[in-house]
Amino acid sequence: MAHIVIIGGHGKVALRLEQLLAERGDEVDAIIRNPDHAADVTAAGANPVVADIEQLDVDGLAELLSGHDAVVWSAGAGGGNPERTDAVDRDAAIRSMTAAERAGVRRYVMVSYFGSPDHTVPEGHSFRAYAEAKAAADEHLVSTALDWTILGPSGLTDGEGTGRIDVDASESGTVDRADVAAVAAAVLDRPNTVRRTIRFNGGGTPIAEALG
Repeated sequence: MAHIVIIGGHGKVALRLEQLLAERGDEVDAIIRNPDHAADVTAAGANPVVADIEQLDVDGLAELLSGHDAVVWSAGAGGGNPERTDAVDRDAAIRSMTAAERAGVRRYVMVSYFGSPDHTVPEGHSFRAYAEAKAAADEHLVSTALDWTILGPSGLTDGEGTGRIDVDASESGTVDRADVAAVAAAVLDRPNTVRRTIRFNGGGTPIAEALG
């Protein structure tokens, strides 16, 4: 049994991941900002931990992460506000990596997106702030001594999941959030995914085989 903490614990991928991990016997703490979301997290089988990662410094984050076997970053500002995107998707993410190192939690899984890191989005484009924030976070993670894995799913859909993905695609397509959660659960168990960026679409290869 592993003790796993998920940052951004009320997201659609995170809630599915919590259920998968709880079902296989892991203990899961889910960090959420809004206490009204605690019931959903509990229903998914995780322990709600109410904290605002946007406001916590490295020491505060390290205290939250201490004692866990792995961290999964699944948080995001949700777009729209470039300043908040920088504050969450870049700054808080990077602080959480420093905090994981400080807390001695070596395993770190980042839920990113297929195109990251991408510094080609033009000034003024609505996607630029998100692309730059995610790129900065992912590039920082790669530079750390953590046992990191970066997941790069393509466009997210709300299907039931197929348990099959395509890790060889050169262009982003779509993938069910349920399959993203299944991939995240699988990589946590697989040392061969450490220090790898795994980009994937929905596809025809069973997840275990695709990660082989």
